Amino acid sequence: MRQSKTGWKWVLALFSLLLTVLIWRQGLEESLDRPSVVPKISLRQTEMAVTASSSLPESLKDVFLGPEPQEKLYQALNNIPSEQIDDRQRLLLAALENSDEKQVMILKNDFKDKNFEVVRNYILDKVKGNKVEEFPGFNEIKLDPLLYQISCSSLGLDDKKCINQRYNLRTAIRLLSSQLLPFLASFIGSIFLIRYIFIFTRKQNTQWPEIIAPPLSIIDMIILISGGFVVIGEVVFPALLIPITDLLFNNLTSALKESLRVFIGYCSMTIGPLLIIRYQLMGLESSGVEGGWLQWKIKPIKEGIFKSISGWLMIMPLVLLIGWFMNEIIGDQGGSNPLLELVLNSDEFIPLLFLLITTVILAPVFEELVFRGVLLPVLVSKVGKISGVLLSALIFALAHLSVGELPPLFVLGIGLGLMRLSSGRLFPCALMHSLWNGVTFASLLLVA
Repeated sequence: MRQSKTGWKWVLALFSLLLTVLIWRQGLEESLDRPSVVPKISLRQTEMAVTASSSLPESLKDVFLGPEPQEKLYQALNNIPSEQIDDRQRLLLAALENSDEKQVMILKNDFKDKNFEVVRNYILDKVKGNKVEEFPGFNEIKLDPLLYQISCSSLGLDDKKCINQRYNLRTAIRLLSSQLLPFLASFIGSIFLIRYIFIFTRKQNTQWPEIIAPPLSIIDMIILISGGFVVIGEVVFPALLIPITDLLFNNLTSALKESLRVFIGYCSMTIGPLLIIRYQLMGLESSGVEGGWLQWKIKPIKEGIFKSISGWLMIMPLVLLIGWFMNEIIGDQGGSNPLLELVLNSDEFIPLLFLLITTVILAPVFEELVFRGVLLPVLVSKVGKISGVLLSALIFALAHLSVGELPPLFVLGIGLGLMRLSSGRLFPCALMHSLWNGVTFASLLLVA
């Protein structure tokens, strides 16, 4: 059944498209002013390297920690503008500083935290020439293990008193895991990718499954993406629901309140597009094929899991390569997804659970349904496979409203599009997307 291009559809599509251009333009411009999580992650990794240095053999230190991690940490803290440095970082910088004069300058202002103030007084006493013979034990003062270690060592006390070996060993394991996971995944993925390209070029007659596209028009897709996903999903519903959630959850902790805002905001974002998809597909005759118009085809499950894992492995080196290349050429563009910041800063189970559900379940299922379940098949039927994959990937990347993440997301979108075409199913795409988000989530938790 062909969808009639009535006058109201054209008007609605053009109006939605105009609003989308304005919304995306503003969102992309604002992303340039949004801080990147990259410096914060880099600083966390440097802190972990200092902590882990006492637990790793010398042969592994240069490989995984780099030369002089403590000096690197000092330089990183010293480069933070005075108006941006927090109290913990200021105290850590003072403890790492070798110059008495600079220590006094750094510590000229009192700390609100009484534990920080205790350490400040110890350091200032040492600067005055007083010998420090004792320092509160681990259980007597509330400091994180790294700050305790650096503060204690700066007073000239013995390493046995200053270092928490059990914590340092756990930190070393976390740091090695965060570094080895992307390396091993990229290495294995590169082998898979080379093998796949070799097989594909040798077997020119290899046919991908026929793409099943609902008989919808480009105007229908503009209404779905511009009207549903952008205008209703990204602007209208969140604007209506977020203030209500803020009012209802005003008494909750900051971390839980923010995670609920993200969860409810994302749930509200799905309502408009899902209703539009339902309306568009309800007017169509049955596709007459297994899986219907959306082609979820969950079974066979094992094959879907294997395809999603292999797809994730093959796209990993490409996304990392384009990310590295853009950073080398242009530099850090900022504009990281605010959700990454929330994961990095949260240490409570319930907030992390809401963020995990949003990131690993809701986002992959919903976005794959829209971009690879409906948009891609329709584009392929209209403009061909190559153009369809590229266009859907570009729209997918733009929809995330981040200039800095645009190139990597574009490459990821291409990979997900090729997965949809090569498998003929939507299930492996959602699983691959979920795996990508889940590994990113886990990597952030390792350095959090």
